[in-house]
Amino acid sequence: MLPRVSDFQRRLRASHGDAISTLQPTLEPALLQDLQRFESPAQHPRRLEVLEVVAAAVRHHRPLRLLVQHEEHVLPLTVLPRERVVLAPLPLAQWSLLRWSTLKVLQVEPGAGPGVDAQPAHGAPLGVVLWALALHGSRAELLPEIAGPVAYRIAPSTDLSALDLGGPLASAMTRLRRQTTPLRDISGWPGLDRERAMRLLNGVYLQAGLIVTRSHPAAMGAAA
Repeated sequence: MLPRVSDFQRRLRASHGDAISTLQPTLEPALLQDLQRFESPAQHPRRLEVLEVVAAAVRHHRPLRLLVQHEEHVLPLTVLPRERVVLAPLPLAQWSLLRWSTLKVLQVEPGAGPGVDAQPAHGAPLGVVLWALALHGSRAELLPEIAGPVAYRIAPSTDLSALDLGGPLASAMTRLRRQTTPLRDISGWPGLDRERAMRLLNGVYLQAGLIVTRSHPAAMGAAA
């Protein structure tokens, strides 16, 4: 049985008072600094997004443990980049029922440790989780690593066979394998708009399959 968010927050306040931080100071310094750039000033509070945290774990090749709010409960997710898997105390059949857009980051810790996830964990492929977060999660903007006046193409050797592709997405993938294209053009392809195009590009980037170029003629004057 997963703990309720209200109980989890009550325990945090009891042990830390008002000095509650989403990012634990025990995180590796480079990883901590990477995640801190997504935090907003106090006058404009903004939560870290699950996609940002999982992407950082992949970039730094370090395991991370996220406590996320799923509806009224705390769901622990352990990201293991080397093993290419995400662990959670959920049967695999229930992963597809997650409401990705509503997941909220409560806490980020290094690796796996004791706590609310002292239950049998089941794994889902990291690539599939990243794809679901990119297409259906709360982030609707390009990740900063691929934003700017650039153009995009999918690397020829990229294997996307494990992903849920169909209709406009499959067509867009085929075109991106053949041509280098800026965001404004991708946004006008059949079945896509600007947000959908950005989500697709984030998803392909997180599969390590996106070629981002600033020198190609298609990037000249492109606005991401």
